[in-house]
Parts: sequence; structure tokens; C-alpha cells
Amino acid sequence: MVATSAGTGGMPAAARSRSGGVPTLVLAAHGTRSAAGERTLAELAAVIRRQRPGRRVELAYLEISRPLLRDVLPVVPGPVVVVPLLLAGGYHVHVDLPAVLAGHRPDALMAAPLGPHGLLTSALTRRLGRAGLRRTDAVILGAAGSSDPSALADVRAAAHRLAVRLGRPVTAAFASAGTPTLAEALERVRSGPARRVAVASYVLAPGFFHGRLLAAGADLVTDPLGADPDVASLVWSRYDEAALAPRAATA
Repeated sequence: MVATSAGTGGMPAAARSRSGGVPTLVLAAHGTRSAAGERTLAELAAVIRRQRPGRRVELAYLEISRPLLRDVLPVVPGPVVVVPLLLAGGYHVHVDLPAVLAGHRPDALMAAPLGPHGLLTSALTRRLGRAGLRRTDAVILGAAGSSDPSALADVRAAAHRLAVRLGRPVTAAFASAGTPTLAEALERVRSGPARRVAVASYVLAPGFFHGRLLAAGADLVTDPLGADPDVASLVWSRYDEAALAPRAATA
């Protein structure tokens, strides 16, 4: 076990000593045309900062919203860890984000995407409870979707985790690329015994994809994961994993 010291917000000493200081956390979100979505991501960044007071945290975007990641990375001093605010792998994780880092901050460390993870399962379960989930409701995990099979597999793994937590089947369905579509999943689930169908929104913030989940015709749709404390804790967990990885590789 790596030792930690007081006043460092949980950063192991090995990671603090590497590269001359505690790395700045740079949050890499996709970007949205939704003002409510941008506010939600800013609120999440605020929760993340409160969990480790005094630590530098920057929120940036791959596209659409500002500031852009490619503009933020070159001006951040010292070591940097970039945590994707993305719930699954896919093009942005495997191609887009590494290309931005290679072109604008090749020394930065890149963390894994957020999902799947038990902390997201906890946040989804709370959202369902607040939305009024009943024991007899069928549940769909509604995600954006991707053309990347590994991203779809990540979402299906998240659905399995949620099914275990809830003690009932959970179907992963997609608002864009991927099968089953939301419409297909709803049709399939409604042919069963459940009188109501709940969609657990596997999105971080309001915007285009959450709008599609709301319009799909389910009996209840949860709010996005948003500025949930467990999501913030997961961001720090991904940050710590990435910061320690180079040290572990040379140990």
C-alpha cells in the first residue's frame, strides 16, 4: 500500500513526488449546445473541487462548448491528469482525446472513462428511487450509443451492474447508434408483465441525448447523473489511478 500524508487530498506520496508536484485535474467533457447541460457540468466540477479543497481543477470540452481542451492544456502549469467525463469508451476516448493530448500536451496522463463502475450504479439507483421506481417496474438503462462495439459493451456491463443492484433485469438501450434502440427495448419490455417502464438515464447532463430519453415514451425517466457526489468521487478515483500508473510501471 502506498502511503499518503495529511493535507494532500488523498494523493499518494509517490504520485506527488513524480514530475515535481501534484498534477492538475483537467476534466474533458464532450461539449453540448444545451445551456442546462453546461450548467450541470459546471456544478459537477464544483462538487469535484469541494471534495479535495485547494486542488486545481479545470473543466474543458472536446468540441462545441468553451473552453476547448486544446486551448486549456497548453496553459496549465506542471503535471496534468486528464479525466474524460465520458461514461463509456468509444471514438472520443480511443481516438479524439489521445489526438488532442498528443498535439497540445504530450506529457499529460490520460485516465480511463468513468464507466462502468459501482459508484455510477449507486448514483443511478438513487436517481431511480427519486423518480419513483416501484418493485414491479421494468428498467431500461438508456445511453447515447456508439458505433464502437467496446463502448456498447461498457454500457451493457453497466446495465448488468444495475440489474444486480436492483435485483431485476435491466436492458441496455441506445438513443443513437447501437442495438437495441430505445424504441425496440420499450416494445420488447412492454410485451412482458410489467405495467410500467422506467428509463435510467445513463448520461451526465441535460442535452440532446437526454431529450431523446425523455421523448421515448417510458413511464418515468430519471434525471441525468449530474453533480452527484459519487460521480465526483469516481472522477478522483480515475485521476488517482492514472497518476499512479507510470510509477507502478517502473517499480
